[in-house]
Amino acid sequence: MRNRFDRQLQLLEEELTHMGELCEVAIANATNALTEGDLEQAQAVIEADEEIDQLEKEIEGLCMKLLLQQQPVARDLRRISAALKMITDMERIGDQTSDIAEIVISTRRNTPTQLKKLNEMSVAASKMVRDSVTAYVEKDLELARKVMLEDDTVDQYFDEIREELIAFIKEEQGNKGKEIFDLIMIAKYLERIGDHATNIAEWVEFSITGSHRSEVV
Repeated sequence: MRNRFDRQLQLLEEELTHMGELCEVAIANATNALTEGDLEQAQAVIEADEEIDQLEKEIEGLCMKLLLQQQPVARDLRRISAALKMITDMERIGDQTSDIAEIVISTRRNTPTQLKKLNEMSVAASKMVRDSVTAYVEKDLELARKVMLEDDTVDQYFDEIREELIAFIKEEQGNKGKEIFDLIMIAKYLERIGDHATNIAEWVEFSITGSHRSEVV
């Protein structure tokens, strides 16, 4: 019975890893679609969101099966409960990459040259997602806590990009207002992706230590 349970736990880890990889690809593709003005790539991101949604349902079903059929001990119960929380955040990451892609399709404009930091922000957010899922699979508490610290870097990117856009608006004397607003929204979506990766890392910490940061007074 335990061997079967362990195999199902391994399957859970593999499915979570796959979902994290889909999120990483979606972040990269959404950013590339923006910088290259690639509408086909933007549409592919929207379609990929559906795959992420479907995977969330499959993982949720697997978690429920483990909870109801296997009667896990405390440590395993924490891992399964954390996985259920993690997939919610990953599903929202998929939603936000889709939102970025929809902006690309609706505006069909190029990114101002002042926004070189946008790609760097995307890479940083994507790495947070990858590392948070890796921390879960490898039970790496140090890596999970490193992800939480990296959220400050993504937040700093957002602040810098926002300031650059404000300066750009002044240079253009109010022109291209909609384009600039859309780009601020995209930066905000990337910031939220960093927040979701932080949430994932916090649930990884819970799965290992039994303590969640929201519980700390």
